[in-house]
Amino acid sequence: MPTYEYKCGNCGHQFEKIQKISDSSRVECPRCDNIAERLISGGAGLLFKGSGFHITDYRSDSYKQAAKKEKAEPAAKAPSGEKADSSSGKKPVKKKDSK
Repeated sequence: MPTYEYKCGNCGHQFEKIQKISDSSRVECPRCDNIAERLISGGAGLLFKGSGFHITDYRSDSYKQAAKKEKAEPAAKAPSGEKADSSSGKKPVKKKDSK
């Protein structure tokens, strides 16, 4: 059942109410017993992670390759201010600012 947001026009009290979609949108304010109006809400965002969902199971090959590359990059990055030299195997050297 969805949760709806309401605001009383008389006292300004905002509250939520869990209702069936088929229920009436006329709801009494719990503070002053006047009719409250239903607010328009953004709704809940859905995020489908893991297997078993069409959106994740049938991604294009280019998307899958980009996702693998993105996961590998953070591990290969050096801390800020340092440059990693992976070809020589040497440790990065910090450069001092000359003033």
